[in-house]
Amino acid sequence: MRLKTDGSIKSIHAASTESKISRPLIGTSVPAGFPSPATDYIEGNLDLNDYVVKHKASTFFVRVDGFSMINAGIFPDDILVVDRSLEATHNRVIIAIVNGELTVKRLHIKGDEYWLVPDNDEFQPVRVSEDSEFFVWGVVTFVVHKL
Repeated sequence: MRLKTDGSIKSIHAASTESKISRPLIGTSVPAGFPSPATDYIEGNLDLNDYVVKHKASTFFVRVDGFSMINAGIFPDDILVVDRSLEATHNRVIIAIVNGELTVKRLHIKGDEYWLVPDNDEFQPVRVSEDSEFFVWGVVTFVVHKL
């Protein structure tokens, strides 16, 4: 299997939940508008493994390479949390293997037709034809990127 060099997957890593890294979770939402008075309530601890990894044996981390999903908030070098146990349904962001290459796209299902749709107008949707080798590798559940 080849990794795409023109726009999607850079690397794949298995998820490890063996180590626990818990940090305090503040028990109030942070407003994105006007500031509110500070609150000193800690709700508890949050382990990101528990938050993003629902199915340990079927969850992987994938590094993105390319710009085809930037309007979905997925940028080059972002890490995607991918769950291979989830069903790939209409409009889900998936990791697919098309003709031996990995790609990240939004799945559109129209009747019996399957389309891999980028979230960037500079890229064209790809219809998955009957002649294509097509396989859904997993469903993207979270995106991790630096600000």
